[in-house]
Amino acid sequence: MVNGYENFDNTEMNFRKDALIQERVGLISTHMYKQFLDYQNATVHTVEIFNEIIEDLKLITEALKKSFASRGVPTQNIYVDYDPQKTVITLNFMWHKISLTTRCNFKPQELYRDGGKSVFSGRIMAIRGSFREVTKGSDDKDEIMKALLDNEIASLYVPVDKMQNSIFKIKNYPNREFFLTSQDSAKEFVLKVIEIVCGDPIYHIEGSIKSFNI
Repeated sequence: MVNGYENFDNTEMNFRKDALIQERVGLISTHMYKQFLDYQNATVHTVEIFNEIIEDLKLITEALKKSFASRGVPTQNIYVDYDPQKTVITLNFMWHKISLTTRCNFKPQELYRDGGKSVFSGRIMAIRGSFREVTKGSDDKDEIMKALLDNEIASLYVPVDKMQNSIFKIKNYPNREFFLTSQDSAKEFVLKVIEIVCGDPIYHIEGSIKSFNI
């Protein structure tokens, strides 16, 4: 009889434990499903803007060629190329090289906001140099992300809702933000990045170094 009560108590305890587990797992899965949907929607919106960036860069490249050609400057080193998946595009013009990429959106991520309220978003990164050269030797996503951050110029944070503005942040001015509409974000982001790069001086290297590749 005692064993019967013990079995009953164990069954009831197991039932309560299972119910608690199911409730907690249900809350976790509901939260993660919401993140998953936001991630999907932000990714779609980010890809759309990145495709606009590719088209805008083609127009910008042709405009640069015409502008330099009118000044008698050779234009064979002004060009753009992108990968078949359209996740990286590189602009080469004169002595500058800029890459833009969406290969930093490998998991759901949010942009921190003042007051502790974050905003779920996709991200388009602009970096100095060729994406392939910058990430060469990086074997996993963390290493790739570190390489991108080390060479970041600016990032465009793309919201889930297309009616909301994208947020443009420049690495060297972390406390400044620019808000761009969905219609203008691709063009304005690219032009601003080019202006930043062209406006930055290139200093002579001084002192003793073991090696330097031009």
